[in-house]
Amino acid sequence: MKTVTILGATGSVGRSTLDLVEREPDAFQVLALTAHRDVTKLAEAAIRTKAKRAVVADEACLDALRSALAGTGIETAGGEQAVRDTADLGADLTMGAIVGCAGLEPVLAAIEQGRTVIIANKEPLVSAGEVVLAAAARSGATLLPADSEHNAIFQCFDVARPGRVRRIILTASGGPFRDWSLDQMRGVSVEQAVAHPNWSMGAKISVDSATMMNKGLELIEAARLFPVPHDAIEIILHRQSVIHSMVEYVDGSTLAQLGPPDMRVPIASCLAWPDRMATPMAPLDLVRIGRLDFEAPDAVRFPALRLAREALDAGGARPAILNAANEIAVAAFLDRRIGFLEIAAIVEDTLIRYDPPAPGALADVLAVDAEARVIAHERVKDCVA
Repeated sequence: MKTVTILGATGSVGRSTLDLVEREPDAFQVLALTAHRDVTKLAEAAIRTKAKRAVVADEACLDALRSALAGTGIETAGGEQAVRDTADLGADLTMGAIVGCAGLEPVLAAIEQGRTVIIANKEPLVSAGEVVLAAAARSGATLLPADSEHNAIFQCFDVARPGRVRRIILTASGGPFRDWSLDQMRGVSVEQAVAHPNWSMGAKISVDSATMMNKGLELIEAARLFPVPHDAIEIILHRQSVIHSMVEYVDGSTLAQLGPPDMRVPIASCLAWPDRMATPMAPLDLVRIGRLDFEAPDAVRFPALRLAREALDAGGARPAILNAANEIAVAAFLDRRIGFLEIAAIVEDTLIRYDPPAPGALADVLAVDAEARVIAHERVKDCVA
C-alpha cells in the first residue's frame, strides 16, 4: 500500500486524484490533504479517505476546519507553513496540484524527501525549473508529470536513448477561440473564455487554454523534463484532444499516446507507475471519433506562444516573469478589469520592463515572481484607468 499526500485536494486535479485513490482502497492510504480555503470539500474528503491530516492554507479557516473534523481524530493545521510541513511528511506519492506559485515551496519540500512527486501544476518547472531539477537530483526523487501532454510524452519517450528522439510534438486543442478573428476576440467574455470545448478545468487554466498560454507554459515544462533541444519541441493544433502528444524518432517512427480528455487518465498513469491501474473511463471509440485533424497554430492571434518560446530560449528569470505576469493578467480578466487580448499584452509589457539576473535559489525565484507581479499589476491599473 502506498501512502499519498494531495496538495490542493479540492481543485479539479485534486478531486480527480481522490476519485482514483478512493476506487483502490487496498492500494492507497491517504496520509494528508491540503486546500486553500474550501473547508467543506476538504473535510468531506478527509473523512471519506480516513486521512491522518487535513490542512487549510488560509489560517483564518482553521477554526471552521477543526469544527468540521471534531471527533474524527484527523489532525488539523492551518497556514502556508503548515502546508509546507505537510509536504515534508514523506508520503510515498505526493500530488502537487496547488495552483500558482503558492505550490512552489510545498512541491520543493516534497521533492527534498526523495520520494515520488507528481507534478500537476506548471509553476515548479516553469518558474523554478533549474532549482526543482537540481533538488530532485540531490534527493533522488522521482518526478512524474500529470499534465496530459507531458504524461503522454513520458509514456512514449525512450529515456535510455534520448539521442534517438528527433521531435517532441505537443498537441493543443486550440481552446474555444481557435476559429475566432482578432476582432472577435476583443469582445470575449469571462463566461466564453472558461467554456473549454473539450476539457473540464478550473477557471485560470481554462483562460490559459483560451489564450494558448497553457501551451506556451507546457513548452517550457517539456524542455525541462525531456533532454531535447528547444527547437525540437513543436506545437500543433489537434481539435479532438484524443492524441495528447507525440514523440518522433530518427527512424521516422512516431509514437503517440491516445485517450479521452479526462485528467484521470494521466493521473492514473502516475499513481500506478511503473504499473497500470483501472480507471472508470470508457474505452476509446475511434470509429465514433471518425477523424483526427491537425493544423499549425496562429502566432499572430495567439502571441502567448511566441512569448513563451522567447522566454524559454532566453532562460534565466524570463520564464518566471512570464508565469507571474500571466497569473496577474488572468486574475484581472476573471475580475472583468481588463479585456481578453490585454492578457498577453500585459505579459509582454512586463517582460520588456523587467530583466533581472538569473535566479540561483528558490528565494531568488520567489523574489523575481513578486517583483514581476508588482509590475504586471501596475500595467493592469494602466489598462483600467
